[in-house]
Amino acid sequence: MLRSPRYGRLLDDFAPGDIYLHPWEVTVDEGMIALFAASFQDATPTYASRAEAIRLGFRDRPVHPLMLLNLGLSFSVHDVSEQAIANLAYIDVRFPGACYAGDTVTARSRVLAVKPVSSGDKGVVHVQTELANQDGEVLCSFERKALVRAGRASGRLAAPPGPAEPSFALDVARLPSAIAGELPPRRAHGGFATFFEDLAVGDVIAHEVGRTVSEAEAMQLSTLFRNSHPLHVDERYCKQSSFAKTRVVYGGLVLAWVIALSSRDTAGNAIWDLGLDDGAHPSGVLAGDTLFAASQVLAKEPRGPHAGAVTLRIVGVKNAQPRGLLEAGADLFSAELGKTEGKVKEKVVEITRTLLVRRRDT
Repeated sequence: MLRSPRYGRLLDDFAPGDIYLHPWEVTVDEGMIALFAASFQDATPTYASRAEAIRLGFRDRPVHPLMLLNLGLSFSVHDVSEQAIANLAYIDVRFPGACYAGDTVTARSRVLAVKPVSSGDKGVVHVQTELANQDGEVLCSFERKALVRAGRASGRLAAPPGPAEPSFALDVARLPSAIAGELPPRRAHGGFATFFEDLAVGDVIAHEVGRTVSEAEAMQLSTLFRNSHPLHVDERYCKQSSFAKTRVVYGGLVLAWVIALSSRDTAGNAIWDLGLDDGAHPSGVLAGDTLFAASQVLAKEPRGPHAGAVTLRIVGVKNAQPRGLLEAGADLFSAELGKTEGKVKEKVVEITRTLLVRRRDT
């Protein structure tokens, strides 16, 4: 018998309340952590330094939250978006638990809503996904929206049965328990220059250093995270089905690169990611494109004697310095997908990030 299995779903395959237990089960090792760190060069000391992490109360250096988000996104492709047209939005991303080398992670998703568009040939699927460790502790929780073609998928293999009613957390925490209490004072050493006091509401930072995306790295990281969408890994598929007629860089990588580009100026004294929200990819990125980042400080809130929460709007653009775009009058920080005029064609990602950041003098 000749079979040709397919994965992902089309619009009519989704129903609100459906739950998918994604099949990937991956043990995170030091090699994965090192590769992520080498590719993204994020400056947050908690994720980079074992000594700093232990001083804060963690038992070891935790896995970077953006690595967890990429694992959760990629695992969910198998059941949710392998046949999708595009990922439309990141919503209410939280990192309530710490993951360490040696932990084994799995993911599950539930369908929150399905909405056909007026043309009838596609629609928007809204899902919630949780990534958990071997003990069932939720490490990353997020919602996303995907644009999916109408119809029903043929050739799908039936998934093995799971728990009758697996529960999803309704309101997960924003901090791991290790740092939920009072923080130790800052260790006196050099480090990066920007602290809670140095970020004023309304400040705009045009981060100067760019990052050119290489084809080999994009392919390697997509497969490392188990992203199986052919749009990112299958050139023959893309010749017919990609808007670019070639492979498009997986958006979770673009998001992580842009946030990393902003990190020396905003997160060099951060302690943890309190969350991401209101994120989107206005346009795609191809191998050879160069990414740049810009940040705007939206809000600040003291959180005890040693730290405070800082909310930033972070945007990524391709092949153009954000400083030049801003000086030319570009409306860089308004949501791109809601604009009727003044669109910034260079913008490739936009998201709101809230960080717990050290105070300078404590």
